Amino acid sequence: MRETIGGVGEERELLSNRIHNALAEEIAAGLLAAGTALDEQHLADRFGASRTPVREALRQLAASGLVEMRPRRGVVVTRMTAGRIMEMFEAMAEIEAMCVRLATYRMTPLERSHLLKLHDASKAMVEARDYDAYDAFNREFHESIYHATHNGFLAEQAIAVRARLSAFRRTQLRQDDRIFRSREEHNRLMEAISQCDGEEAARRMRAHMLNAASALDHYIAAQDGKSRSRTLQGGVSATPH
Repeated sequence: MRETIGGVGEERELLSNRIHNALAEEIAAGLLAAGTALDEQHLADRFGASRTPVREALRQLAASGLVEMRPRRGVVVTRMTAGRIMEMFEAMAEIEAMCVRLATYRMTPLERSHLLKLHDASKAMVEARDYDAYDAFNREFHESIYHATHNGFLAEQAIAVRARLSAFRRTQLRQDDRIFRSREEHNRLMEAISQCDGEEAARRMRAHMLNAASALDHYIAAQDGKSRSRTLQGGVSATPH
């Protein structure tokens, strides 16, 4: 009986994560506009789920600031301007640069080896264009750097800011060949770390993050263009000849 309950719990968690990721990507890409109300039952019907995993997914979205839970109004998509998102990426770039500079000088040989193994394993994910696997790897890769600073407070702050940007960092990987360029940037980062050059590692990390921000900007623009095109095509097809 305990195994059955555990299995149901794991299945529900996987489903809530799938719902969360799908909604987060739609919000990050601008497909769910600011102020859009998210109805639990509608989402449950859409994803073929009960309201419990939907509720959990919405709680996760609220924790990362992508939605707001308002009394009597339910859950609505947070108003997040492009400028605000870029400001967050700029701040994250400086935090990540600081982290990798400290980590380069402070990480143990075991931590460096773990980072290299993670990086090597990501090659297959990139070649398969497995965005979900690469996103999970990417989170572990960066968080391993945070912990390698051996500064608990800094690591906590980096993880907190990353959580606010997680949907946008995930979404930008879908822009053209960004996933390939992301790994190549990691490769150059690992070279600087291996050479124990913290300053160069910081510069490369800062560029890596700003490149991610640029990719996100292009992706959102492309999605907006597709949306406009579909609207125009719908209008044309509805026009009598």
